[in-house]
Amino acid sequence: MEHPHGGREGAKQPERFDPARAARLDAPERLSYLPPGRIAELLTLQEGTILDFGTGTGAYALPLARLLPRTTILALDEQPEMLAMLQAKLDADPLPNLRPIAPEALAGLAGRVDRVLAINVLHEIGDRDLAAIPVLLAEAGEALFIDWDAEADRPVGPPAPHVYAAPEAAARLERHGFRAFRTVAFPYHFAIVCRAGTAAPAAAS
Repeated sequence: MEHPHGGREGAKQPERFDPARAARLDAPERLSYLPPGRIAELLTLQEGTILDFGTGTGAYALPLARLLPRTTILALDEQPEMLAMLQAKLDADPLPNLRPIAPEALAGLAGRVDRVLAINVLHEIGDRDLAAIPVLLAEAGEALFIDWDAEADRPVGPPAPHVYAAPEAAARLERHGFRAFRTVAFPYHFAIVCRAGTAAPAAAS
């Protein structure tokens, strides 16, 4: 019997994002309180492969592809409607280093991804899919999880009970195959940098 949340057991907010609300993902103010340039700095990668896990409409994949032209950005989303919206943007303004992909492509990426980027995904992803991400990372690979902060006073984003505070998020990541080693604060988000491996205390900055 299929789980009512489609394999999202363990998520704080297991309901799938409605593509009819996709315009919210492209709201320009998001780029002000979560700047792509700062995300590029946290990725610490000039060449290699970045997997944008849960890219949505590509709101961050697109500017990151421009900021990091020597990387290959694989923009993954489970919803074909989202990938179609991203492809329409690329049809109008092609970026040779950005490629939309569906979940079926993940099987061929094990051990080959230099960076995984997951923005506003952690509170929605189920335990099974979260535990599958470390396998994708190359030997020196890192994952950058950025999500709404339950402890921030926010005029935007999901209600606090639907998201994590940074310590709770780090603990969940460490239960599912990550070693969190750096936490960074944004106005409404936290960012946690991880590697695959056993748990270790995350340093704040």
